[in-house]
Amino acid sequence: MLNGGCFCGAIRYETAGTPFQLTNCHCSICRRTTGAAFVTWFSVPRSEFRLVQGTPTRFRSTAKGMRSFCPRCGTQLTFEHDDTADEIDVTTCSLDDPERLPPEDHAHTSSRLRWVKVSDDLPAYREARDERGKTA
Repeated sequence: MLNGGCFCGAIRYETAGTPFQLTNCHCSICRRTTGAAFVTWFSVPRSEFRLVQGTPTRFRSTAKGMRSFCPRCGTQLTFEHDDTADEIDVTTCSLDDPERLPPEDHAHTSSRLRWVKVSDDLPAYREARDERGKTA
């Protein structure tokens, strides 16, 4: 079981699902919606994710993307894409113990800020990892 929530504690969630797609996303939308250089996410089956306290605010960040965040402290919590309705992406650092799920790759590196130096040995993909457009 993985547990997490927002900074102020108003929103809490849990998931019993097996995490997949553990990634550092460098896309401009993730950067703009969090104010961070990149965002670390993991995915779980939508049916295995459950809010246990509070109600996040949701907004469409793209025509097919829905994000949720705490209306009190602003912590971004989830991302849902209309084309993959059976899964939900969760911000790794909203976990109570984010050390449990280290990222396995970098996605959307074509949008990476030039001053962000990726010096780990994780695979890097120019766009989404399913496109397998690896970068050097």
